[in-house]
Amino acid sequence: MHIPHTEPPTAVEAERLEQQQAAITRLGHELRTLVEATVRTAASPGTLHRVADGVRHVTGQLTGRRRARTEIPEVDGFPGGPRMYSPVVGTGSLLAPPVRITPTDDGPVGHCVLGFAHEGPPGYGHGGMSAMLLDELMGQACMAAGTPGLTASLQMRYHRPVPLETPLRILGRVTGTDQRKVFAAGSITTEADPSTELVTADAVFITPGPARARALFPSLQGEA
Repeated sequence: MHIPHTEPPTAVEAERLEQQQAAITRLGHELRTLVEATVRTAASPGTLHRVADGVRHVTGQLTGRRRARTEIPEVDGFPGGPRMYSPVVGTGSLLAPPVRITPTDDGPVGHCVLGFAHEGPPGYGHGGMSAMLLDELMGQACMAAGTPGLTASLQMRYHRPVPLETPLRILGRVTGTDQRKVFAAGSITTEADPSTELVTADAVFITPGPARARALFPSLQGEA
């Protein structure tokens, strides 16, 4: 997708953006800590009711204009830049692990630890989390290869359960292209045992044409 040229931010704008992202990251960390404590607590009903009242009070402080469904957050760089609220990599998301991505010659490598909020079978990650992690890393691989696209199909293979509270390694790489189709593969292992695959996947991504890109992402001005 072609992204229209924009002027680089001024020093003041860059500093404001950095401060906003830092604040979002801090709030995201505290929210993830709250969620993790919530799903692990054995607190009494009375305590839970008091905490719920406190959370409702805090939520009431987040006032002001709310962005529309198709609106890209000012703190994001789309595509190819930071996604502050992504449920996979977003440091501002209470859902994300969040995944830290390192570029390599073979494709992006993701690093994260799943918590109890991501639990499926007791002690292990939900299979849907594995799918989301691999979808993200393979999509990042498409972006890094200069062929960004949207997921058209995702085939998962679950070899072993993915343990919670364990450093994980997620790989994504492009395996081929065919016109607008981009083929990718990915895997999840632990950092301690990268040779043992826990989950693997193959995917097909489609690069949208200009008209389709404009329809999908109206917030991106200019020709897609």
